[in-house]
Amino acid sequence: MEEVNQAAVTWRKSTRSNGSGNCVEVADNLPGVVGLRDSKDPTGPTLSFTPTAWATFMEAAKAGTLTH
Repeated sequence: MEEVNQAAVTWRKSTRSNGSGNCVEVADNLPGVVGLRDSKDPTGPTLSFTPTAWATFMEAAKAGTLTH
């Protein structure tokens, strides 16, 4: 994967975040990649997904079909 210009990344929290800081942030404004990070550690590691994989995860989360 190529290096991402961090200044171009827009991170956002869920509107359902309760403000406690215990949340993840998603960056979906970059072509070909969706980023995920811990909002309590914004300079820490990130996960990256293809837009297709992210959409599949979100559909399963909304449908309640995820298991651990």
